[in-house]
Amino acid sequence: MDTAQLFALGITLAWLAGIRAYLTVFGVGLAGALGWVELPEALQACQSPWVLGTAGILAVIEFSADKIPGVDSLWDLLQTLFRVPAGAFLASAAISPDGDWNWTGAVLGGAAALASHGLKSSSRAMINASPEPASNWLASGGEDGLALGALLLVFAHPWWALTLLMALSIGAFALVYLLFRMVFRRRRQPTPA
Repeated sequence: MDTAQLFALGITLAWLAGIRAYLTVFGVGLAGALGWVELPEALQACQSPWVLGTAGILAVIEFSADKIPGVDSLWDLLQTLFRVPAGAFLASAAISPDGDWNWTGAVLGGAAALASHGLKSSSRAMINASPEPASNWLASGGEDGLALGALLLVFAHPWWALTLLMALSIGAFALVYLLFRMVFRRRRQPTPA
């Protein structure tokens, strides 16, 4: 991969870490360990059996916790401490040609992970306000599918994966903004006597 493709790979992985950090690390490590892709030097640490095992177990725990309304919001709050640094690491590791820490990649990756994590957390907080659990399961399943699909696409076509995620992010930000406006507009309207 050339430098531009490594940049797209790093930012895409960072964005995915904001949604599903453990699944992203597990997917990267598995793809490298099985020889599906040649990982950049610094990302090869994800191929370690310890990293694969730990990320795999935590991905299963996250998959389960994310399906329970209320628990998912608490999980997201706690995972803020991990998702942003994970995004910074993944972007820095992908962008750095020699495996050294890349501050530009880390800052951009941390920002991408924070943006996607903020979008996920805010949309899930709104979904949790609804009384039925089906919307929570649907949203969680959609996040799982998006993460898996983007992981499959990012190694073959990093620019397509990044473009797709940015388009989905812009659409999701617009939808969350409109829903917030509708909710607050309804609350401000006086009830007829």
